[in-house]
Amino acid sequence: MSCDRLPRLIVGLPVYNGDDFLEDSLKGLLSQTYTDFKLVISDNGSTDKTQQICQNYAAQDSRIDYHRHEVNRGAAWNYNYAFEVDRSEYFKWAAHDDICQPEYLERCVEILDRYPSVVLAYPRTRFIDERGELIRPEYTDDLNLRQSKPHQRYGQYLDVLYRSGPQGCSKISPIWGVMRTEILRKTPLIGNYNASDLTLLSELALWGEFFEIPEYLFLRREHAGQSVKAHRSASERAAWFDPTNKRVTLPTWERFGHFLRAIDRVNLSWSEKVLCYLELRRWLLFSPMGWRKMGREVKMSLLDYLEYQKRRNTANIKN
Repeated sequence: MSCDRLPRLIVGLPVYNGDDFLEDSLKGLLSQTYTDFKLVISDNGSTDKTQQICQNYAAQDSRIDYHRHEVNRGAAWNYNYAFEVDRSEYFKWAAHDDICQPEYLERCVEILDRYPSVVLAYPRTRFIDERGELIRPEYTDDLNLRQSKPHQRYGQYLDVLYRSGPQGCSKISPIWGVMRTEILRKTPLIGNYNASDLTLLSELALWGEFFEIPEYLFLRREHAGQSVKAHRSASERAAWFDPTNKRVTLPTWERFGHFLRAIDRVNLSWSEKVLCYLELRRWLLFSPMGWRKMGREVKMSLLDYLEYQKRRNTANIKN
């Protein structure tokens, strides 16, 4: 990377207490065949050996820009800080526990350079466990969204993520792909609410095409400490995104509202917007994650409220 110009690509790595797998991730990124990038590490107040590891690697490689924050402000803030701290033509988020194969960045940049209509490029995924051994060989992302019409890409995105039920919500590997910075900057980035990465991907699909590179260059790690396993309930996950979040009772309703607002934000013709709303309506009616789940959430919230009132009335009688 030349010293007198900005790199073409920024890789943002947000981390909090990631010393268990961080070195594997850093080694993968720093061994990329594509070298014109800066690695921005945003440390969200880690209390383990994360700071020491980052400082050691930064001393050895000038491409690393390490930022230490004293307070954990949540994953959403940390992800967005890693993006906002610098400027580049392309951007990629990286996770502290995943591994990028050496050709990952090179293949993605090649696609974005070749196809102006593509806003996000990502390779195929293999899952690994805590020991680095391959698991879930049947997994596919299925988000090669090459249709020219926004509503067609949007419809396929919703089909993949939601019509297949809860398993479809794990198909988020593209969030770690290489994106066009100018397009990503038009979005709200990662929101401070549960599953905001899914909303962001839906909005990016409205702006342009996703290109799935037919090579397995991404090793995505499953382990007990990852966010979806360490934070089981919707309220716990919401607090992971933003520690100030209160208890969440209607997560699917909240997600539906954010999807509606994403369609409204993107600069589309009225006909395309209507077609996108119809795709979202189709998800609402036919997906197992649609109105049926929303109905269950209302029922559970009502039961929780009645139980709360019962306990309150009992306490008042005793007093």
